[in-house]
Amino acid sequence: MFNPTDFPKPTLISVNGVELEVYEAGRQNAGEPIVLCHGWPEHAFSWRHQMAALAAAGYHVIVPNQRGYGNSSRPAEVTDYDIEHLSGDLIALLDHYGYEDATFVGHDWGAMVVWGLTLLHPNRVNKVINLSLPYQERGEKPWIEFLEEILGGDYYFVHFNRQPGVADAVMDKNTFRFLRNLYRKNEPLRAPEPGMAMINLANAETPLGEPLMNDSELAVFVSAFETSGFRGSINWYRNLDRNWRLLADVNPIIQQPTLMIYGDRDAIPRSENLTEFVPNVEVVHLDCGHWIQQEKPEETNEAILRWLEQQDAS
Repeated sequence: MFNPTDFPKPTLISVNGVELEVYEAGRQNAGEPIVLCHGWPEHAFSWRHQMAALAAAGYHVIVPNQRGYGNSSRPAEVTDYDIEHLSGDLIALLDHYGYEDATFVGHDWGAMVVWGLTLLHPNRVNKVINLSLPYQERGEKPWIEFLEEILGGDYYFVHFNRQPGVADAVMDKNTFRFLRNLYRKNEPLRAPEPGMAMINLANAETPLGEPLMNDSELAVFVSAFETSGFRGSINWYRNLDRNWRLLADVNPIIQQPTLMIYGDRDAIPRSENLTEFVPNVEVVHLDCGHWIQQEKPEETNEAILRWLEQQDAS
Protein backbone atom coordinates (compact mmCIF):
# COMPACT_ATOMS: atom_id res chain seq x y z
CA MET A 1 0.00 0.00 0.00
CA PHE A 2 1.09 3.56 -0.71
CA ASN A 3 2.27 5.84 2.09
CA PRO A 4 0.73 9.30 1.54
CA THR A 5 3.87 10.97 2.94
CA ASP A 6 5.67 9.72 -0.21
CA PHE A 7 3.44 11.89 -2.41
CA PRO A 8 5.21 15.01 -3.73
CA LYS A 9 4.48 18.42 -2.24
CA PRO A 10 2.34 20.65 -4.48
CA THR A 11 2.95 24.07 -5.99
CA LEU A 12 0.21 26.65 -6.53
CA ILE A 13 0.43 27.91 -10.11
CA SER A 14 -1.58 30.85 -11.49
CA VAL A 15 -3.11 29.99 -14.88
CA ASN A 16 -6.16 31.10 -16.86
CA GLY A 17 -7.52 33.31 -14.07
CA VAL A 18 -7.33 30.60 -11.36
CA GLU A 19 -4.72 28.96 -9.16
CA LEU A 20 -4.11 25.24 -9.65
CA GLU A 21 -2.50 23.00 -7.06
CA VAL A 22 0.02 21.02 -9.12
CA TYR A 23 2.07 17.95 -8.19
CA GLU A 24 5.15 16.98 -10.20
CA ALA A 25 7.61 14.15 -10.64
CA GLY A 26 10.58 13.84 -13.00
CA ARG A 27 11.31 17.57 -13.38
CA GLN A 28 14.75 16.52 -14.62
CA ASN A 29 12.98 15.10 -17.70
CA ALA A 30 12.08 18.54 -19.07
CA GLY A 31 10.90 18.29 -22.64
CA GLU A 32 8.88 15.07 -22.15
CA PRO A 33 5.66 16.27 -20.49
CA ILE A 34 2.79 13.99 -19.55
CA VAL A 35 -0.24 15.53 -17.83
CA LEU A 36 -2.50 13.33 -15.67
CA CYS A 37 -6.12 14.47 -15.25
CA HIS A 38 -8.20 13.03 -12.38
CA GLY A 39 -11.91 12.25 -12.39
CA TRP A 40 -14.82 12.81 -9.98
CA PRO A 41 -14.83 12.89 -7.04
CA GLU A 42 -11.08 12.47 -7.02
CA HIS A 43 -7.82 14.33 -6.61
CA ALA A 44 -4.32 14.38 -8.09
CA PHE A 45 -3.54 11.76 -5.41
CA SER A 46 -5.49 9.21 -7.49
CA TRP A 47 -2.39 9.06 -9.77
CA ARG A 48 0.01 8.28 -6.88
CA HIS A 49 0.93 4.86 -8.32
CA GLN A 50 1.70 6.22 -11.79
CA MET A 51 3.85 9.27 -11.06
CA ALA A 52 7.12 7.60 -10.06
CA ALA A 53 6.83 4.94 -12.80
CA LEU A 54 6.34 7.58 -15.51
CA ALA A 55 9.14 9.75 -14.12
CA ALA A 56 11.46 6.72 -14.09
CA ALA A 57 10.55 6.12 -17.76
CA GLY A 58 11.80 9.61 -18.65
CA TYR A 59 8.68 11.78 -18.42
CA HIS A 60 8.07 15.13 -16.73
CA VAL A 61 4.87 14.19 -14.89
CA ILE A 62 2.46 17.05 -14.21
CA VAL A 63 -0.62 16.32 -12.10
CA PRO A 64 -3.00 19.20 -11.36
CA ASN A 65 -5.90 19.30 -9.01
CA GLN A 66 -8.28 20.77 -11.55
CA ARG A 67 -10.50 23.73 -10.69
CA GLY A 68 -13.02 22.90 -7.97
CA TYR A 69 -10.71 20.32 -6.35
CA GLY A 70 -8.24 20.26 -3.46
CA ASN A 71 -6.58 23.63 -2.87
CA SER A 72 -7.12 24.76 -6.46
CA SER A 73 -9.48 27.70 -7.05
CA ARG A 74 -13.21 27.11 -6.77
CA PRO A 75 -14.92 29.84 -8.83
CA ALA A 76 -18.49 30.70 -7.83
CA GLU A 77 -20.13 30.69 -11.26
CA VAL A 78 -21.37 27.37 -12.62
CA THR A 79 -20.29 28.35 -16.15
CA ASP A 80 -16.69 28.71 -14.93
CA TYR A 81 -16.50 24.89 -15.08
CA ASP A 82 -17.31 24.37 -18.76
CA ILE A 83 -15.00 22.58 -21.19
CA GLU A 84 -13.52 25.86 -22.44
CA HIS A 85 -12.41 26.78 -18.93
CA LEU A 86 -11.25 23.27 -17.98
CA SER A 87 -9.27 22.77 -21.18
CA GLY A 88 -8.04 26.37 -21.00
CA ASP A 89 -6.51 25.62 -17.59
CA LEU A 90 -4.52 22.74 -19.09
CA ILE A 91 -3.35 24.79 -22.08
CA ALA A 92 -2.25 27.58 -19.73
CA LEU A 93 -0.40 24.97 -17.66
CA LEU A 94 1.52 23.89 -20.78
CA ASP A 95 2.31 27.56 -21.46
CA HIS A 96 3.53 27.97 -17.89
CA TYR A 97 6.09 25.20 -18.40
CA GLY A 98 6.94 26.36 -21.93
CA TYR A 99 5.58 23.24 -23.67
CA GLU A 100 4.09 23.30 -27.16
CA ASP A 101 2.26 20.04 -26.59
CA ALA A 102 2.07 17.07 -24.23
CA THR A 103 0.66 13.60 -23.76
CA PHE A 104 -2.58 13.85 -21.77
CA VAL A 105 -3.95 11.06 -19.59
CA GLY A 106 -7.47 11.19 -18.18
CA HIS A 107 -9.62 9.00 -15.97
CA ASP A 108 -13.42 9.31 -15.68
CA TRP A 109 -14.27 13.06 -15.90
CA GLY A 110 -10.58 13.68 -16.54
CA ALA A 111 -11.00 11.58 -19.69
CA MET A 112 -14.00 13.72 -20.71
CA VAL A 113 -11.80 16.80 -20.32
CA VAL A 114 -8.96 15.22 -22.32
CA TRP A 115 -11.34 14.28 -25.15
CA GLY A 116 -12.72 17.83 -25.19
CA LEU A 117 -9.28 19.41 -24.90
CA THR A 118 -8.07 17.37 -27.87
CA LEU A 119 -11.05 18.49 -29.97
CA LEU A 120 -10.65 22.17 -29.03
CA HIS A 121 -6.83 22.38 -29.07
CA PRO A 122 -5.59 19.51 -31.26
CA ASN A 123 -2.17 21.06 -31.83
CA ARG A 124 -1.42 21.04 -28.07
CA VAL A 125 -2.05 17.29 -27.59
CA ASN A 126 0.42 14.78 -29.07
CA LYS A 127 -0.98 11.56 -27.59
CA VAL A 128 -4.12 10.62 -25.65
CA ILE A 129 -4.45 7.97 -22.94
CA ASN A 130 -7.91 7.67 -21.40
CA LEU A 131 -9.22 5.35 -18.71
CA SER A 132 -12.82 4.24 -18.13
CA LEU A 133 -14.69 6.85 -20.17
CA PRO A 134 -14.52 6.35 -23.94
CA TYR A 135 -15.11 9.11 -26.48
CA GLN A 136 -18.72 10.30 -26.24
CA GLU A 137 -20.36 10.93 -29.60
CA ARG A 138 -22.25 14.24 -29.68
CA GLY A 139 -25.88 13.34 -30.32
CA GLU A 140 -28.83 15.33 -31.63
CA LYS A 141 -30.11 16.23 -28.16
CA PRO A 142 -28.31 18.01 -25.31
CA TRP A 143 -26.85 15.51 -22.84
CA ILE A 144 -29.14 16.06 -19.86
CA GLU A 145 -32.35 15.85 -21.89
CA PHE A 146 -31.01 12.70 -23.58
CA LEU A 147 -29.99 11.08 -20.27
CA GLU A 148 -33.24 12.05 -18.55
CA GLU A 149 -35.26 10.34 -21.29
CA ILE A 150 -33.23 7.13 -21.02
CA LEU A 151 -32.30 6.94 -17.34
CA GLY A 152 -34.84 9.17 -15.59
CA GLY A 153 -34.71 12.13 -13.23
CA ASP A 154 -32.98 10.24 -10.41
CA TYR A 155 -29.92 9.48 -12.55
CA TYR A 156 -27.19 11.46 -10.86
CA PHE A 157 -26.11 13.47 -13.94
CA VAL A 158 -29.73 14.60 -14.33
CA HIS A 159 -30.33 15.14 -10.59
CA PHE A 160 -27.21 17.33 -10.27
CA ASN A 161 -28.66 19.59 -13.00
CA ARG A 162 -32.37 19.54 -12.17
CA GLN A 163 -31.97 19.82 -8.38
CA PRO A 164 -28.85 21.96 -7.92
CA GLY A 165 -27.43 22.01 -4.40
CA VAL A 166 -29.40 19.04 -3.05
CA ALA A 167 -26.81 16.29 -3.53
CA ASP A 168 -23.92 18.70 -2.82
CA ALA A 169 -25.33 19.35 0.68
CA VAL A 170 -25.82 15.64 1.46
CA MET A 171 -22.25 14.80 0.39
CA ASP A 172 -20.79 17.76 2.28
CA LYS A 173 -22.55 16.53 5.42
CA ASN A 174 -21.41 12.91 4.98
CA THR A 175 -18.02 13.31 3.28
CA PHE A 176 -16.24 10.42 4.97
CA ARG A 177 -19.14 8.00 4.58
CA PHE A 178 -19.74 8.93 0.93
CA LEU A 179 -16.10 8.49 -0.11
CA ARG A 180 -15.61 5.35 1.97
CA ASN A 181 -18.71 3.80 0.36
CA LEU A 182 -17.75 4.94 -3.15
CA TYR A 183 -14.10 3.84 -3.29
CA ARG A 184 -14.68 0.10 -3.34
CA LYS A 185 -13.66 -2.84 -5.48
CA ASN A 186 -15.05 -6.33 -6.11
CA GLU A 187 -18.55 -5.13 -5.35
CA PRO A 188 -21.29 -7.76 -5.65
CA LEU A 189 -23.72 -7.37 -8.53
CA ARG A 190 -27.01 -5.98 -7.30
CA ALA A 191 -30.24 -4.57 -8.67
CA PRO A 192 -30.36 -0.77 -8.92
CA GLU A 193 -31.92 0.86 -5.84
CA PRO A 194 -34.63 3.49 -6.09
CA GLY A 195 -33.50 7.04 -5.49
CA MET A 196 -30.36 8.92 -6.49
CA ALA A 197 -27.29 6.66 -6.36
CA MET A 198 -24.81 9.21 -4.96
CA ILE A 199 -27.19 10.37 -2.21
CA ASN A 200 -27.86 6.71 -1.37
CA LEU A 201 -24.11 6.12 -1.09
CA ALA A 202 -23.66 9.14 1.16
CA ASN A 203 -26.39 7.85 3.47
CA ALA A 204 -25.55 4.11 3.42
CA GLU A 205 -24.35 2.76 6.78
CA THR A 206 -22.44 -0.18 5.33
CA PRO A 207 -20.12 -0.24 2.29
CA LEU A 208 -20.23 -3.09 -0.21
CA GLY A 209 -17.30 -5.06 -1.63
CA GLU A 210 -13.75 -4.37 -0.44
CA PRO A 211 -11.97 -1.09 0.27
CA LEU A 212 -9.99 0.28 -2.66
CA MET A 213 -7.32 1.82 -0.44
CA ASN A 214 -6.02 1.87 3.10
CA ASP A 215 -7.28 4.29 5.75
CA SER A 216 -4.42 6.76 5.37
CA GLU A 217 -4.94 6.94 1.59
CA LEU A 218 -8.70 7.44 2.00
CA ALA A 219 -7.97 10.19 4.54
CA VAL A 220 -6.23 12.24 1.80
CA PHE A 221 -9.45 12.33 -0.26
CA VAL A 222 -11.69 12.90 2.77
CA SER A 223 -9.56 15.78 4.03
CA ALA A 224 -9.48 17.40 0.57
CA PHE A 225 -13.27 17.30 0.17
CA GLU A 226 -13.92 18.36 3.76
CA THR A 227 -11.94 21.50 2.86
CA SER A 228 -13.33 22.12 -0.64
CA GLY A 229 -16.85 20.74 -0.40
CA PHE A 230 -18.40 19.08 -3.46
CA ARG A 231 -20.10 21.99 -5.24
CA GLY A 232 -17.20 23.01 -7.49
CA SER A 233 -16.56 19.48 -8.67
CA ILE A 234 -20.27 18.79 -9.26
CA ASN A 235 -20.45 21.98 -11.33
CA TRP A 236 -18.54 20.05 -14.02
CA TYR A 237 -21.75 18.01 -14.51
CA ARG A 238 -23.82 21.20 -14.65
CA ASN A 239 -21.99 22.17 -17.85
CA LEU A 240 -22.75 19.06 -19.89
CA ASP A 241 -25.34 20.83 -22.03
CA ARG A 242 -23.17 23.93 -22.33
CA ASN A 243 -20.27 21.72 -23.46
CA TRP A 244 -22.61 20.05 -25.98
CA ARG A 245 -23.20 23.51 -27.49
CA LEU A 246 -19.54 24.59 -27.26
CA LEU A 247 -18.45 21.49 -29.20
CA ALA A 248 -21.12 21.86 -31.91
CA ASP A 249 -18.78 23.13 -34.62
CA VAL A 250 -15.50 21.35 -33.91
CA ASN A 251 -14.17 18.52 -36.05
CA PRO A 252 -15.31 15.47 -34.03
CA ILE A 253 -12.50 13.15 -35.15
CA ILE A 254 -9.49 12.63 -32.85
CA GLN A 255 -6.43 11.90 -35.01
CA GLN A 256 -3.84 11.56 -32.24
CA PRO A 257 -2.50 8.12 -31.31
CA THR A 258 -4.76 7.02 -28.47
CA LEU A 259 -4.78 4.32 -25.79
CA MET A 260 -8.17 3.47 -24.25
CA ILE A 261 -8.12 1.43 -21.03
CA TYR A 262 -11.36 -0.17 -19.84
CA GLY A 263 -12.07 -1.91 -16.54
CA ASP A 264 -14.06 -5.01 -17.44
CA ARG A 265 -16.26 -4.59 -14.32
CA ASP A 266 -16.74 -0.85 -14.73
CA ALA A 267 -20.38 0.27 -14.96
CA ILE A 268 -19.52 2.81 -17.68
CA PRO A 269 -20.50 1.30 -21.04
CA ARG A 270 -17.91 0.61 -23.74
CA SER A 271 -18.05 2.57 -26.97
CA GLU A 272 -19.35 0.50 -29.89
CA ASN A 273 -18.06 2.92 -32.53
CA LEU A 274 -14.82 4.17 -30.96
CA THR A 275 -12.73 3.74 -34.09
CA GLU A 276 -15.12 5.95 -36.11
CA PHE A 277 -14.17 8.93 -33.97
CA VAL A 278 -10.74 7.81 -32.73
CA PRO A 279 -9.24 5.95 -35.72
CA ASN A 280 -5.74 5.58 -34.20
CA VAL A 281 -6.85 3.88 -30.99
CA GLU A 282 -5.56 0.80 -29.22
CA VAL A 283 -7.87 -0.72 -26.60
CA VAL A 284 -6.75 -2.51 -23.42
CA HIS A 285 -9.04 -4.30 -20.96
CA LEU A 286 -8.10 -4.85 -17.31
CA ASP A 287 -9.94 -7.10 -14.88
CA CYS A 288 -11.18 -4.41 -12.49
CA GLY A 289 -13.93 -1.93 -11.74
CA HIS A 290 -14.10 1.83 -12.23
CA TRP A 291 -11.06 3.03 -10.25
CA ILE A 292 -8.68 1.51 -12.76
CA GLN A 293 -5.32 3.12 -11.97
CA GLN A 294 -5.84 2.72 -8.22
CA GLU A 295 -7.27 -0.81 -8.33
CA LYS A 296 -4.73 -2.22 -10.81
CA PRO A 297 -1.73 0.14 -10.53
CA GLU A 298 0.98 -2.21 -11.85
CA GLU A 299 -1.13 -3.42 -14.77
CA THR A 300 -2.13 0.16 -15.60
CA ASN A 301 1.50 1.32 -15.54
CA GLU A 302 2.56 -1.62 -17.67
CA ALA A 303 -0.14 -0.93 -20.29
CA ILE A 304 0.69 2.78 -20.44
CA LEU A 305 4.46 2.36 -20.57
CA ARG A 306 4.31 -0.42 -23.15
CA TRP A 307 2.08 1.67 -25.41
CA LEU A 308 4.22 4.82 -25.00
CA GLU A 309 7.32 2.80 -25.85
CA GLN A 310 5.61 1.51 -29.01
CA GLN A 311 4.64 5.04 -30.01
CA ASP A 312 8.21 6.30 -29.53
CA ALA A 313 9.53 3.40 -31.59
CA SER A 314 7.15 3.96 -34.51
